[in-house]
Amino acid sequence: MGGSTLQAIRDLLDFRGIVYRETHHAPTRTSQQSAAARGEPMDIGGKAIVLKVDDDFRLFVLSAALHLHSAAIRKHLRAQRTRFATEAELFALTGLVPGCVPPFGPPILPFDPYVDVSIYENDRIAFNAGSLSDSIVMARADWERVVHPAGVFRFARRSGSGGPPP
Repeated sequence: MGGSTLQAIRDLLDFRGIVYRETHHAPTRTSQQSAAARGEPMDIGGKAIVLKVDDDFRLFVLSAALHLHSAAIRKHLRAQRTRFATEAELFALTGLVPGCVPPFGPPILPFDPYVDVSIYENDRIAFNAGSLSDSIVMARADWERVVHPAGVFRFARRSGSGGPPP
């Protein structure tokens, strides 16, 4: 699904008449590497993480400069447990590997997307688009128009912060 994920994103954005910049770069494994490869600040990166929340897989999108705070997700969604999708589960569900999951729910990925408020602090969003070597940068408002978040709330925190999200 990796290459087809990139093409599906292109098709969706082109169909909606959305302007975006696509960058092909050396494979990146971290948010820092991705930001450097794109020539963009890390905080505009849209980090997309698939979690299993109780019995359902869901997609969580937050600024790449922040870390996911699972307790905030459990509290907001009134869930008993959360865990990261395993590499095998992620591949079985999406055909993707960690680090290349784009911040899109249906029709690109089969998960309800939840968005951290940190995404709204920037006018652009940058993300790996179905591969570790392809990125897209676009206006955050255009991204929001096609993503249709299932929920927006604070579930990210700064590195080293053991407490609740800021």
